[in-house]
Parts: sequence; C-alpha cells; structure tokens
Amino acid sequence: MNRQMKKMMAQAQKMQQNMMKAQEELAEERITGSAGGGMVKVTVTGQSDIVSVNISPDVVDPDDVEMLEDLVLAAIHDAVEKSKSSAEKKMGGVGVPGGLGGMM
Repeated sequence: MNRQMKKMMAQAQKMQQNMMKAQEELAEERITGSAGGGMVKVTVTGQSDIVSVNISPDVVDPDDVEMLEDLVLAAIHDAVEKSKSSAEKKMGGVGVPGGLGGMM
C-alpha cells in the first residue's frame, strides 16, 4: 500500500471515530422545544427521539382540546428542528468537508 493510500485510510478511520463520538453525544443530548409561551414543552434527544412531554395544567381546557393538540404539535416541531440543527452542527464538525469527506 502506498503512502497516499495509507493516509486516506487513516483519515477515513479518524472520520469514522469522530462520527461515532458525535452520534453518542447526540444520543445523550437533551433539547427542549416549547409552545404557548412555555405552557407545553417537549424534550428530545439530539437524534430527535422524544423523551418527555410536559403540559401545564393551565393550558388544559376540556372544551378546547384542539388548541392543546396544536400546542403539543408546535412544541414537538420546535424541539425536532432544534435537534436537527444541533445534529447538523455536530456531524458537520466531524472534520470532513462535504459531509462524506469529499469522497463522493
């Protein structure tokens, strides 16, 4: 194996290690999205897995369930968008331009 090939293999291995570390960090990260001025909060991992939903009793109105549903959806969307943004930053920081190291 020539020197250039060894260098590429070492870079690929380092990139893989960095990706695995970033994925582990994302699995542990907790991001909260909210709606209704914080009356509804949804917490997700950095991988967008929902881990909790918190609803203030003040927002629960049996005569307006649709509003509560909308607030829950809005909080989920907020949390997932924040999670995606965080993941893009972490995965983009793996140290390889072009996402896959310009290999494609």
